Amino acid sequence: MNLFETRSEISALIRQKTESEGFGYLFMKRLIDIAVSLVALVLLFPLFVLVAIAIKLEDPRGGVLFRQIRIGKDGKPFEMLKFRSMVHDAESRLEELLPHNEIEGNMFKMKNDPRVTRVGRIIRKWSIDEFPQLWNVLKGDMTLVGPRPPLPREVKNYSPYEMNRLTVTPGCTGLWQVSGRNALSFYDMVELDLQYITSRNLKLDLKIMWQTCVMLLVAKNGM
Repeated sequence: MNLFETRSEISALIRQKTESEGFGYLFMKRLIDIAVSLVALVLLFPLFVLVAIAIKLEDPRGGVLFRQIRIGKDGKPFEMLKFRSMVHDAESRLEELLPHNEIEGNMFKMKNDPRVTRVGRIIRKWSIDEFPQLWNVLKGDMTLVGPRPPLPREVKNYSPYEMNRLTVTPGCTGLWQVSGRNALSFYDMVELDLQYITSRNLKLDLKIMWQTCVMLLVAKNGM
């Protein structure tokens, strides 16, 4: 079987899966999203205040939150929130760094990105910069577990096969993040995301959430 046939079968399986997915799973997934994000936002509020102060002290010219347009389910754009971990003019400096991209495919990754601040390095290590996305989860733009939402410029270069990532609600964490994250290529990420989409269920979601928590604790203890 050649690659095209394999990809065609996977695309067909994804369409079948998303069209026939039971109401029970989607209802429980949304219920967990609301409960976990709401409780987490309340419990983490003191930490959010401390992070906000640290960000402002280091670079007062920028905002505390970084707002970025991402592409969600069925290609719908939304505003994703993160704690700002880079200098205030990071977006305008991206073009000059593109030749130093360290990941193959429609993504930008640079291990020692010079735009990252000192506070940014700390909150990135613990993934604290991602915590404001709990608000996106509460709103319904995102879910706790699912493919990461891509940038519009990335989606413009997607192949029809890669567009399958957009058939479900994007998530804060997923199979890619607990399977190697930065060590994996864009193409590995796509395959893991599609693997998740074709087999997702509550048991898998809870497993990924647990593995994500373990990864955060490992990062904390490894500092």
